[in-house]
Amino acid sequence: MNDELTSISQGNILVVDDTPANLRLLVGILTEKGYKVRPVPNGELALSAARGFPPDLILLDIMMPEMNGYEVCSELKADERTCDIPVIFISAINDVLDKVKAFSVGGVDYITKPFHVEEVLARVEAHLTICKLQRNLQDKNEELTQTLQQLKSTQNQLIQSEKMAALGQLIAGIAHEINTPLGAIRSSIENIANFLSQNIEQLADFFQKLSKECNPDLLSLLQKPPQQQNIFSVKEKRQFKKSLRSQLDSLGIDNSDILADTLVKLGVYSDIEQFLPLLKDPNGEMILNNAYQFVSLQKSTQIITTATERTAKVVFALKNYARYDSMAEKVETNITDGIETVLTLYHNHLKQGVKVIKNYHDLPLVLCYPDELNQVWTNLIHNALQAMENQGTLIIDVSRQDTKVLVSITDSGRGIPPEVMPRIFEPFFTTKIAGEGSGLGLDIVRKIIEKHQGKIEVDSVPSQTTFNVYLPININEDFSHV
Repeated sequence: MNDELTSISQGNILVVDDTPANLRLLVGILTEKGYKVRPVPNGELALSAARGFPPDLILLDIMMPEMNGYEVCSELKADERTCDIPVIFISAINDVLDKVKAFSVGGVDYITKPFHVEEVLARVEAHLTICKLQRNLQDKNEELTQTLQQLKSTQNQLIQSEKMAALGQLIAGIAHEINTPLGAIRSSIENIANFLSQNIEQLADFFQKLSKECNPDLLSLLQKPPQQQNIFSVKEKRQFKKSLRSQLDSLGIDNSDILADTLVKLGVYSDIEQFLPLLKDPNGEMILNNAYQFVSLQKSTQIITTATERTAKVVFALKNYARYDSMAEKVETNITDGIETVLTLYHNHLKQGVKVIKNYHDLPLVLCYPDELNQVWTNLIHNALQAMENQGTLIIDVSRQDTKVLVSITDSGRGIPPEVMPRIFEPFFTTKIAGEGSGLGLDIVRKIIEKHQGKIEVDSVPSQTTFNVYLPININEDFSHV
């Protein structure tokens, strides 16, 4: 198990101990597992090493001459360069007051000598993982803050009231799209932290009681594919549990109901023969429970990864949107990238009940004003969603027609009445109630497309309205500023 965990995350560790034998032992253990280890024999050198090149983690002895471990830790926490480095005390002192003092000066954990190798590796890996997750979350929060500030600054530059209105509605959805994965990350980190705070002291006892015969079984449980545990319904899992309980009873294994429940949670639904040595072990129930806790930690890290990827996608879309607003020159652009940016920002609206069908064909890059075209896609998609009341089908077709690109946006909304159709591109004309629209949206869209020497057409019948936007692949310089 430790080999698997180490391959996921390696770190730089500073080991501080005035006993050469202890230094050699710890350096050997950690180096063998792939960590980069720097040994130092006293407190002064430890402070110098940590400030010169901050490590990811410090293993710190307490009883040292001249400067003890408590003093070293206090100095580290008082220095902004080293205050965030997690410190694990490792000492032969086993008094409760000494442990309390270790935590009070800033330590995150305490290992008592003589220690078990598995215990040291487990605690080191646990705290390196927590530290890495916290740094990733902090980086994402800072990136989100910067991006949101960048987006806010672009609002001051918008002169069209229609775009301001659309952007205002986008921000509400974006806030939800950001808060949801951040909430999942926060919850998962709390689960990991709670497990470690409640069980860290018992890990040593667990590894001590774990027999060599049970090691392969434990590793097999931890390596089961996570998706395998989610493909069955609650009813099917109850049937698996009933079957497992019968098998365990026939084998004369105690606590069959509890064991069957834990096995199902671990994704074991049949073929328990390979786990019989573990199940018959006196500590079998404890080993299974700990295996389930470890699997829960793995699930929490998977949730964090998924949520981080979703947040990164929203941040990327926001960056593109904000960056395009600052551009004043034509650039060669992939048209579908701009459409995807708008769809990402509207994800909160789309997921309420809109099926999006995208038919994108391979296209050359188009010389255009990307920020202004983003405003076109924003207005057309926003209008389509309103026409469907966020329930229906949105179809986006992008194709090439000779020297032009055709973008068609079709919605399954109520359609445009024939008597309204001739006026939809008139400035200040709107059929929306007061406060919902200024009547400038489609007028702005038409002007932007004409600036690109393109054209826009609309066809509408009940349950199907299509806006066709034609854009030349290369804009004539003589007319692009008209």
